[in-house]
Amino acid sequence: MTKARSAIIIGGGHNGLICAAYLARKGLKVEVLEARNTLGGGLALTSSHMSLHASILKDLKIKLTSQAPVKTIALGPDGEHLCFSGNTVDGPEAARYAAFREEYLAYAKALGPLMLNTPPRLKDFDRADAMTFGKLGWALRFGLGEEAMREFLRVAGMNVYDVLEERFSAPLLKGALAYDAIIGCHVGPRTPNTVLNFLMRLFHDSGQQRVSAAATTSALEEAAGKAGVTMKCGAKVASILVQSDKAVGVTLDTGEALRADIIVSNADAKTTFLDLLGTRHLDALFAHRISKPRTDGDVARLRLSLKARPTVPGLPDSDLSQRLVIAPDMRTVERAFNASKYGEYSKEPVMDMMLDGRTLSINAAYAPLKLKEGWEAGAEGFKAAVLTVLERYAPGLSASVETAELMTPADMAEAFGNAGGHWHHGEMAIDQAFMMRPVHGTAQYETPVAGLYLCGAAAHPGGDITGLPGRNAAKRILRTA
Repeated sequence: MTKARSAIIIGGGHNGLICAAYLARKGLKVEVLEARNTLGGGLALTSSHMSLHASILKDLKIKLTSQAPVKTIALGPDGEHLCFSGNTVDGPEAARYAAFREEYLAYAKALGPLMLNTPPRLKDFDRADAMTFGKLGWALRFGLGEEAMREFLRVAGMNVYDVLEERFSAPLLKGALAYDAIIGCHVGPRTPNTVLNFLMRLFHDSGQQRVSAAATTSALEEAAGKAGVTMKCGAKVASILVQSDKAVGVTLDTGEALRADIIVSNADAKTTFLDLLGTRHLDALFAHRISKPRTDGDVARLRLSLKARPTVPGLPDSDLSQRLVIAPDMRTVERAFNASKYGEYSKEPVMDMMLDGRTLSINAAYAPLKLKEGWEAGAEGFKAAVLTVLERYAPGLSASVETAELMTPADMAEAFGNAGGHWHHGEMAIDQAFMMRPVHGTAQYETPVAGLYLCGAAAHPGGDITGLPGRNAAKRILRTA
């Protein structure tokens, strides 16, 4: 009897579990090694999220119960708020917004052939690459039509500030849309390629339902278990073993060595190559290249425990549990970003938040990884800056705070073994996307070291909780390994 090929997955985040389940369903003996005491990785930072891509739910036979739809409400400093729900928004620019969203959803859909497949090489491409290029060309030319294709090509590399200035006049509407285009990244609305960020968010959000993060982790663990995957928590990988220029196993921090035919890393690219593998196994050019991707996080998470539910003038109490955004206009977002360019946190941070009972969870920007004064010295100042802004929209909130737990990008890097603490394991810019993600030479999930693959957010198509990096990587491994 032929012995089944074996695979080790480094990291039990959602992409790692998805990749493991796909491989095991095809007969591989798969073991997932997770350094933390629980599976799920970054899902632990959120209570709910947009569901995994529909293809994954179908392939792995996962059923998740949808939660009540969540609206986005942009808070106005004067008590006049804007409510976004699907393709609709309050106010006099509702028709313009509906047309804009329909147009940009079509652009996002046209990216499907890239998002759902291994990114094609730009030269020496094989039949699969040619098929992907062909499908992309068809989606752009015939899916969009000639006029829309020309507009897509015009705006795809632009900054979101200029695009929104062309389409809308309301500062609050533009501020909220600009915030969604930049959150999670070290960019401002005027940064080139931020339209691409916006389109990639739309690709995931369109048609997806909001689900529980805990339920997602549980469902993925169950799917992997049913496929025969062995999952081990508290198993921190210290290094990747290489023999005769091929990855053959891993060493745990306990000194235990584990062997496998295939090694798949759900860790970010810098951690994988520079820490776990080591530059001695890489040629000098690639070692230099892999050290260059922009991977420094710029968003902090602040969790407030409150004595009582806050009051926001102009907002019904029932809407406090929706997604609330504070980004009053695009200039405010850009000014907030300016501080992080110089290693400073924003004194006027922009943010989004959700209230669960009396717990307010906030994503606040900008909070650079490498704070000039150091986060040990700067943490209290940043908390105070966030609370100062919140106080303008919810008077009396500061006095209601019982505890305030801040997780900076540096904290995220340490907690999740993620170099830089970046939401997406690296910027989602054109030079770090598609066939250039994470860098040239390892953009098709394969790496310069035989038997070693990437399956995490550092790989195509990048961050957010889509599960597509894990799915696409598994399909590539099964085709080539």
